[in-house]
Amino acid sequence: MIILLNTPAIAQDPEFSQFYSNPIYLNPAMAGANGCPEIHLNNQDQWMNISGAYVTISVTYDAYAPSLRGGLAFMITNDMAGQNTLNWTTVNLAYAYHLQLSANWKLQMGGQTSWNQKFLDWNKLSFGDQIHPKDGFVYRTNDLPSNLIKNSSWSTRGFFDVSAGFFIHNPKFYAGFAAKHLNEPNQSMTLRNSELSARYTFHAGFNYEIGGQSPGIQTATVYPNFLYTYHSGAKQWNLGCYVHYRSVTFGAWVREGDAFILSMGVETGVYKIGYSYDATISTLTNASGGSHEISLSFSLPCKEMPKLFRTVNCPSF
Repeated sequence: MIILLNTPAIAQDPEFSQFYSNPIYLNPAMAGANGCPEIHLNNQDQWMNISGAYVTISVTYDAYAPSLRGGLAFMITNDMAGQNTLNWTTVNLAYAYHLQLSANWKLQMGGQTSWNQKFLDWNKLSFGDQIHPKDGFVYRTNDLPSNLIKNSSWSTRGFFDVSAGFFIHNPKFYAGFAAKHLNEPNQSMTLRNSELSARYTFHAGFNYEIGGQSPGIQTATVYPNFLYTYHSGAKQWNLGCYVHYRSVTFGAWVREGDAFILSMGVETGVYKIGYSYDATISTLTNASGGSHEISLSFSLPCKEMPKLFRTVNCPSF
């Protein structure tokens, strides 16, 4: 049973822990950053020991289009909460213009438009204003559903959403900024208004090589990273590091007041597969079972990129 209080509530976006294995979800300006077409599949099961918590799936096609001088990406995400009491699907189209500033520096400026469709099963809900101090749930709620589907207990809400961002990088450094829900659409499933507030993300990192100075010694690459988000007054930073050696990448992150994240990935010339586990460090404790996330990416064949095209040297997980 889900208990909803009769007070204003602010919805939060689903959040993936393998940021760079889902680049368009992180920042639409990253469309086409790797040149050849790629398909990204991401699945996250949050708080496994809590029945009906959150299951989020994302599928993305991403490629650089030389005729458009930029990258195109198509992404579908689905988020289910409370044993599918609330279901949120988005269909996203992103474009990023690539501007070569110099031999090493490249700027990407992107925009994204999305169609959102939310479904809510009212038979599974209980509200705070229904409660009598002694007799329990006896009152009729004032939160009446809107857009009920005929002959069902489901209501639905569809709305457009606009996002934008930029991404700048050279062979050693990368940084980006993304602003989502710029039009702050009404997402309410009742007769009241509830705006989906703008969400801002800043992410940055760099890389340096260790080893490889002596014959026969393989080079490892270290990627320290920082990510900061602001959404509806809530602020959160993520601090972490990846280490890539041969075809394997290991990562460790701390998400402020929430989780400690461990990840591992393997990549070949064709595919990348990654796994991460979020150990809860908040007051919820790890009795929640933590969160599991799996990513799978495929690189597809493509024509030769323009001579000055520069791919981004950032982590893949």
